[in-house]
Amino acid sequence: MRFPHRRTTMTIPEYWDRACAELAANDPVMATLIARYPGVALTTRGDPFQTLARAIVGQQISVKAADTVWARLSDFVRIFQPEHVVTLELDALAACGLSRRKAEYMRDLAGHFLDDRVQPSRWEHMTDEAIIAELVDVRGIGRWTAEMFLIFNLMRPNVWPVDDIGLQKAVAVHYFDNDRPTPRRLHQHGEHHAPWRTVATWYLWRSLDPTVVQY
Repeated sequence: MRFPHRRTTMTIPEYWDRACAELAANDPVMATLIARYPGVALTTRGDPFQTLARAIVGQQISVKAADTVWARLSDFVRIFQPEHVVTLELDALAACGLSRRKAEYMRDLAGHFLDDRVQPSRWEHMTDEAIIAELVDVRGIGRWTAEMFLIFNLMRPNVWPVDDIGLQKAVAVHYFDNDRPTPRRLHQHGEHHAPWRTVATWYLWRSLDPTVVQY
């Protein structure tokens, strides 16, 4: 999901060039895709709360609709921090275009940040799976959303989201003669790209849509 941003500072993973070199050396498909999309890379703007809030906004609606709702929500909230969002009335959040359920999710997310059930300061020392477990405890955040967060916010290098439809399609096209792999087969294939499965995923996504997605 793509959203408008007010911040412009972005960070590229320090491992990107090394990962690209190793993937290209070990896999002709990756070599072709990496060469096809030069000069672009995964980036993050680094705000965990807003990234997760955007993910909630964008669930089950189009990119255009999500853009509109996020713009309204940002204009209304203004101070997009947990301590402020948690004080807002559900009806006021819903008036920005959120469903009542998503408004509840937004407040629950803010509450998790405030009482340290979600604590970004400790993530550096946690495994991917431990972070996923922490995030899916928030209402409205499932495994796929947590994996997107690991990729687009934390830029973890070895995430392989087997439930992602785009990844399934791209692997089918490039490796399995358009035969959509089962989750188990897709998981097994992902081992081929370790320890840089995030980077492989990013280029496989680009093969279906060259637009660079940013959270």
